[in-house]
Amino acid sequence: MTRRLPRPLDPLGSFKLKVSLIVGLVLAAASITFWFGAGWQFRYALLAALVISLVATQVVAHGMTSPLREMTVAAGAMARGDYSRRVRATSRDEIGQLAAAFNTMSTDLEAAEKYRRELIGNVSHELKTPIAALRAVLENLVDGVSEPEPATLSVALRQTEKLGDLVTELLDLSRLEAGVLTLHAELFGVYEFLSDTTKGQPRVHIDVVPPTLSIVADKARLTQVVNNLVDNAVRHASSGADVALSVRQVGGRLLFDVVDDGPGIAPEERSRVFDRFTRGGSTDGGTGLGLTIARWATELHGGTIEVLDRSPGCHIRVSIPCN
Repeated sequence: MTRRLPRPLDPLGSFKLKVSLIVGLVLAAASITFWFGAGWQFRYALLAALVISLVATQVVAHGMTSPLREMTVAAGAMARGDYSRRVRATSRDEIGQLAAAFNTMSTDLEAAEKYRRELIGNVSHELKTPIAALRAVLENLVDGVSEPEPATLSVALRQTEKLGDLVTELLDLSRLEAGVLTLHAELFGVYEFLSDTTKGQPRVHIDVVPPTLSIVADKARLTQVVNNLVDNAVRHASSGADVALSVRQVGGRLLFDVVDDGPGIAPEERSRVFDRFTRGGSTDGGTGLGLTIARWATELHGGTIEVLDRSPGCHIRVSIPCN
C-alpha cells in the first residue's frame, strides 16, 4: 500500500532541500490558516493550523523516509536468506542513491548465493561419480570378485585421475576468480608451443601462418587455454576425425581457431557455454569447468573467446593481443 503512495519530493536531488521545503510548507500552511481564520477564536485557528500543517507534512514528506523503512524490512529478509527483496529507488537525493546501492547489493548477494548453491550441488555431483566408480572397483578387489590385474587397476587409476583433474580445475578456478593469479609474460614461438602442448594428441592438425609467428604471453595460462579447447574438441569429434588447430595474425592480435566435426553447440547455448559446469548438452564425462578456465585465462591476457557458426561441428576462436 505505502509503495503506491505518491512521492512528490522524489525529483529533488538534495535531502537538505527537501527538509527546507517541508519547513517552509508548514510555516506557509500555518500562516494561510491564520490569515483565513483571523476572525476565529485563537485556539480554533491554532488547532486548524496544526492539523493542516501535519497533514501537508505527511503527504509531502512520505517519500523521504519510506525507502529507509523498506530497507529495514528488506535487510531483515536478507538476514533470513531471502535476497529477492528490492527497495523503490525513485528519489534523486542521497537516500535515493542509498536505495539504489542497496538494490545493487541485494542483486549481487542473490547471484552469489545462487552460485554458492549451484557450486555445492555441481561439485558434489562431479565428485560422486568417480568416487562411486572407484569404490566399486575397490570393493570388487576386496571381496575377491576381481583380481588385481592391470586392466582392473587401470579403471581405478582413471577414476583417481579424474578426481585429481577436477580438484585441480576447481583450485585454478578459485584462484582466477579471487584475482590472485598474475601473468608472467615471455616471448615464444607459437608453432613450437602448440606442438609441445598437444604432444600425445595425434588427431590434432596444427597450422600456423606464418610458421615463424611468435607471441608475448604467459605460457602456463595459454597452455590451459589450448589444452582445454583441444581436449573438448577431441572428446566431441567423430571417431578417427582430426581436430584443426590454426593460428594467424590479424592486425595486432593472434586468432587461435579450434575446429572439430562433432555435434556442435546449439545457438541458444553458446552464450552460456563458458559458464561454470555448463557442458552444452554434452554427457561425455567432462567436468564442465574447462571452457570456464579457458575464458578466464583468455581474459587475463586481454583477449576474447567465442563460439562461431559452423555446421556440422564446433568452431571456437580465441583472440589474444600479440604483446
